[in-house]
Amino acid sequence: MHDSDNSFHSLKLVSTPKKYTIIRNYLIGIVCCLFLVLLLPWQQNVQGNGKLIPYQPQDRPQTVPSVIGGRIEKWMVQEGQFVNKGDTLAVISEIKEKYFDPQILARTTAQIANKEDAVKAKMDKIRAGESQVFALKKGLKFKLEQTRNKVKQMRFKVDAERAAFEAAKINQKLIQDQYKRLESLYNKGLASLTELQNRNGKTQEANAKLIEVENKFNSTQNELINAEIELNSVEADYLDKISKAESTVNETAGDIFESQAEISKMKIELSNLQMRAGFYVIRAPQDGFIVKAMRSGIGENIKEGEPLLTIMPANAQMAVEMFIRPMDLPLMHAGVKVRVQFDGWPALVFSGWPNIGVGTFGGVVSAVDKVNSANGLFRVLVIPDSTDMPWPEALRSGSGVYSWAMLNRVMVWYELWRQFNGFPPEYNGSLKDPLLINSSENSNTKK
Repeated sequence: MHDSDNSFHSLKLVSTPKKYTIIRNYLIGIVCCLFLVLLLPWQQNVQGNGKLIPYQPQDRPQTVPSVIGGRIEKWMVQEGQFVNKGDTLAVISEIKEKYFDPQILARTTAQIANKEDAVKAKMDKIRAGESQVFALKKGLKFKLEQTRNKVKQMRFKVDAERAAFEAAKINQKLIQDQYKRLESLYNKGLASLTELQNRNGKTQEANAKLIEVENKFNSTQNELINAEIELNSVEADYLDKISKAESTVNETAGDIFESQAEISKMKIELSNLQMRAGFYVIRAPQDGFIVKAMRSGIGENIKEGEPLLTIMPANAQMAVEMFIRPMDLPLMHAGVKVRVQFDGWPALVFSGWPNIGVGTFGGVVSAVDKVNSANGLFRVLVIPDSTDMPWPEALRSGSGVYSWAMLNRVMVWYELWRQFNGFPPEYNGSLKDPLLINSSENSNTKK
């Protein structure tokens, strides 16, 4: 009995304890599970961090500046308040002494009216000047005709006086010859002294007549010369008057052009004043919420174009501003599906198994920047996926976002091998690899 007990004791020592068998079975089960996990499908993805921004540029936060410089007189809103488009945000007053006059609009309007009346008066002056020029030209024509007729008459008179002068010379010579012949007869005693004296008297008369006719002829010639000089002087005098009248008209027209230019400048200034008066009230450019007032207090001066506050437009469509590495850029294009996790929103994420994740939302790539950002990454805009769950309404612009773009579906062991070797994800369907589940499914469908 003692020997048999010893033999059983040896067998007991050789056999494996039960607890070690359980551990071995667990290890084998774990290895099998790990092997099975390696054969599970895995969703390749490109991950990136970013933030929420309004999708449309007009929906992004904007600053409301003051178009003109001024002094803050009154605030009409407070931070966090909702305002409609056109609501008064603040009221400012003038700080430039040029615009201090409260009647500046009325005075400028009166100046324009006075200037326009002056232009009308100058227009009347131009019309009077043009009438004067017309009258002078008409008078010149009449005066020239009159003087030309006078010159023509004087020429006829000169011709008549010339003929009379020639006749008087012939008559004087004839009488002189008769006197000489009678004197010769008297010297011969053939004529009486009385006849000689009578003939001498007639000779003296003929000489006097000749001198008279010659003087008259010379006087008529001088009158002709004077008439011709008058003709030239009349034309010159009228042309001088016409030139002066036309110069006055042109000078007045120049004054009118200058006045019209001044009126245009004054009208522009009046329009600027009217528009400036509307800038004393700063209004909301669109519906939204007052986010932050950049200037505070009453009586504080602000510069031209200086922002006063920031408005966040209401009902803005949100998008994710996602940043990816340049290595992943070729894989991104419009239409790629993206899963999004928002900061502060409870979520359980399995990037390789998006169907298992909880608290993530679907998105679609809308645009990819053509150049990289300052941080060296490329920006991708992601908008909500209309076929997936809508994004929460409580999201705010600027909230942090973690997102990953969905690419190929492969096996887990293949993804681990790719990660260990540093290979990039592949294009969806670009390689006919039997390891890609989607490719195999497509080939089976074709068959």
